[in-house]
Amino acid sequence: MNNLLEFVVLAFTSLFTMINPLGVIPVYISLTSKLTPKEAKKVAYKAILTGFLILVLFAVTGNFIFDFFAISIHSLKVVGGIIFFIAGYDMLQARLNRTKSSEDDSFDDTKDVAISPLGIPLITGPGAITVSIVLYNDAVDISQKLVLFIVIILIMTIMLAGLLTGRKVMRFLGETGNKVLMRIMGLIVMVIAVEFMFSGLTPLVRKMLMLE
Repeated sequence: MNNLLEFVVLAFTSLFTMINPLGVIPVYISLTSKLTPKEAKKVAYKAILTGFLILVLFAVTGNFIFDFFAISIHSLKVVGGIIFFIAGYDMLQARLNRTKSSEDDSFDDTKDVAISPLGIPLITGPGAITVSIVLYNDAVDISQKLVLFIVIILIMTIMLAGLLTGRKVMRFLGETGNKVLMRIMGLIVMVIAVEFMFSGLTPLVRKMLMLE
């Protein structure tokens, strides 16, 4: 039971911080500013569905991808940890790099932004995809795998609520509140990154020592 609870906490915190709703909401507001409320709502639902399907697809097919390209899960943990650490550092400095770059791009057809850039790479970027693959591989039984899918659904539901109420949320938090929460999530991401890197490096180092 304790292992399942620990897995739930790890899955939720790592996926939630990597998806980072606070970083996506401003982009969504900007990209749907010219749409009617009904059209903006459709974009939100489509973006969330896209993100959910991508996370589940990569989580389930991760092993096949590893086997095909001869990639070990330990290597992915190391690379994923580096990605998380960089992302966490940017968040700790309250920098929304991916948000800024997306806002600078111009989209002639605003209604087509649900899949890209909202669905991917904003909601489900490389970090979130890597986390889903690693967590699915770390799940020791069917109950943990099921919990992972439930956590993904829960996070996507929270994200959807955030998008639909985005303007109110941003006004309530203000710029200062947004930066404070961003720094807290950044610290969490960096801690998770270190854990991922060490869990990936340990077996690789042991293997190298055995070869010597």
